[in-house]
Amino acid sequence: MKRKLDSYRRITAGLLLVIVILGSIALYYSPVLDVFRTRALTPADIYDKSAASIVTVRGFVAQLALTDNGPATIISGVLGTGFVITYDNSYYILTNFHVLDGVVNSTVTFSNGDAYQAQVIGSDGYSDLAIISVKTTVAEFHPLHLGSSSTVRVGDPIVAIGNPFGLSNTITVGIVSQVGRTIQTGTSGGFAIADTLQFSAAINPGNSGGPLIASNGMVVGMTTAVVSDSQGLGFAIPADTISRELPFLVKNGTYDRHPYLGAQLTDMNYELSQAMRTNVTWGVLIQSTVPGGPANKSGLKGGTEYATIEQQRYILGGDIITSLDGNTVVNYDALTAYLERHVVAGQTVQMGIIRSGNVIVIPVEVGARPLRAFPQQ
Repeated sequence: MKRKLDSYRRITAGLLLVIVILGSIALYYSPVLDVFRTRALTPADIYDKSAASIVTVRGFVAQLALTDNGPATIISGVLGTGFVITYDNSYYILTNFHVLDGVVNSTVTFSNGDAYQAQVIGSDGYSDLAIISVKTTVAEFHPLHLGSSSTVRVGDPIVAIGNPFGLSNTITVGIVSQVGRTIQTGTSGGFAIADTLQFSAAINPGNSGGPLIASNGMVVGMTTAVVSDSQGLGFAIPADTISRELPFLVKNGTYDRHPYLGAQLTDMNYELSQAMRTNVTWGVLIQSTVPGGPANKSGLKGGTEYATIEQQRYILGGDIITSLDGNTVVNYDALTAYLERHVVAGQTVQMGIIRSGNVIVIPVEVGARPLRAFPQQ
């Protein structure tokens, strides 16, 4: 009798398990759960939801030039893109710093054609960010929402919307090509812009300041640069950088917490390792340090031996940075991305280096970059 009961129990448990599995499968594919699923939006969906938020930013730059008749002031037009966001129950427009750098009489034109005088209330050339306000009715504003760029993966689909060559509200489609890139621009005061997103959607002059939007409809970046004579090579300031700086830009008009080491750095590679007689082919070589700068005061050492390798001049023999706070630093991109994401001026990092073949960890108190002139109107 006991054996029969045990058999019935096993059969009943097995049937219940089958019912639960089949029921779960049926529920998963049921339309009932559609409202709870995160659906990937098509580019057309994203455009429909975002187009009203995109604005055209215009202005004029006066430059002194030499002509046949002597020095003359040349007035040229500036064109860029911006998009509406909300912060602290107010509406603002985000765009690039370089769109407004040196610009006078800037205006913002909404997608419906309404145009207004623009006022720059905050900017940061080191991250190529600027925030604008315009005086108009609430009905003009259709804000986009900033997402998190930390969840972006290489290969994720994205769209870029902007005004290339004045062709308003142009949408292009691509993927995230890489994350954590470091780029150099003419308006970043000689410093690199760290931790940018590289993407393949086509952008052109006029796209600067437009949103980079993920398939969930959230803004994951702001387009900032395109490499000349390239195809499918654009860069964007990540949304996490924008969100981190936004409160400071609104309240103080600037952002002064960018980390600063005060060192000339370059990626290690096989050729450098051979010239330095080391087997270390990765990491970041310290070529020199700024006297009195954070790296110099912390005891980090630059090189003493000059060498030309593949027509490039280097200073060899300095410390090789291999880690920050225990996190491996493979190259300069990894170093600047970590500093930008996790470190602010005044904070101390534990820097792992290789010096004369020995692994050493040195505490480095990171400084702040010197402030520079920002656009005022």
